Amino acid sequence: MGELLADHTTLRLGGPADRFLTHTDPAAWPDLTHTAVGGDAAPFVLGGGSNTLANDTGYPGTVIRMATRGVTVRPLGSDLVEVVVQAGEPLGSLVAFTVAEGLSGIEYLGGIPGTTGAAPVQNTGAYGQQISDTLTRLTVYDWNLGRARELRPADCDFGYRTSRFKTQPGRLTILNVGLRLARHTCASPIRYQHLADALAVRLGARPPLAEAAQAVLADRHNRGLSLPTCGPDARQAGSVFLNPPITHAQATAIRAAGGPVHSSPNGTLRASAGWLLEQTGFDPGIRVAPGVYCSQGRALTLTARDDATAASFTTALEVLADAVLTMHRIRLRSEPVQPNRMCLWRVGPGSGDG
Repeated sequence: MGELLADHTTLRLGGPADRFLTHTDPAAWPDLTHTAVGGDAAPFVLGGGSNTLANDTGYPGTVIRMATRGVTVRPLGSDLVEVVVQAGEPLGSLVAFTVAEGLSGIEYLGGIPGTTGAAPVQNTGAYGQQISDTLTRLTVYDWNLGRARELRPADCDFGYRTSRFKTQPGRLTILNVGLRLARHTCASPIRYQHLADALAVRLGARPPLAEAAQAVLADRHNRGLSLPTCGPDARQAGSVFLNPPITHAQATAIRAAGGPVHSSPNGTLRASAGWLLEQTGFDPGIRVAPGVYCSQGRALTLTARDDATAASFTTALEVLADAVLTMHRIRLRSEPVQPNRMCLWRVGPGSGDG
């Protein structure tokens, strides 16, 4: 019996991996790749497990848990620095470090579970800020070429909660991430109305850096967006659907019903997936499938309880998506479950996305 993947995911679901390796030393990566290669399935790289649904039967190959830690700061000019972060560094720890050092640029990403290396995969974002905004470069391992190489943001095909790493799964493993941040006592301009209201400031304001970062953590907790350490909502993977694109006619109807409509930088209109679910009748705390419930704080987060399985979790996703499609004619998109593979979810619940 191999290492149970349930012991390494926040949903606590998943069978054994044929082989489970933990990567802690960046210098040891070349040796680890030689160990990992082999068998019928490509190695699967696991971060903090907060965005992963593992199959009940496990993974028929090698799983590598990325656990490298470390942050270094290099001056770029008078007020700019490049922060280079190992892929296994928790994103929350990185945000706390940058705020303590007076570095602005990712302060609104605090409280999102998962690792820094996983953030570019989903182009993690919250409160109008996303990880690609500050990326300078990434060191990746290309399994096709069998070597490490450097990518620039333009190479990564970033979009709304997507990237090249997501659309070409399995080829590239992120080893470290470079970010360009500014030395500043104030946070980045607030672009998200809910956070502006929480801080009692106008949109575009730049509150003190530490105050803004703390407000994010408090708001996430109050709105059920944090990952609990115990209780009925502790086993979860954050938001399970992306905000779906909608037509102008659909946006007009949603606004008339009192629902929120988000506008992407490229002009795409998106509905709130959480609002759609609740309008469809999925209230917080409702049972959706055996062992799977909407969280007590929000419908967009599904939680697993004692009798949950990966199969029942997948069923719950299908139930939610089918109901929204039937009632609203809007298709919710999650990552598809792949036989004998893992299904990747968001790095964490972005506050501006529900």
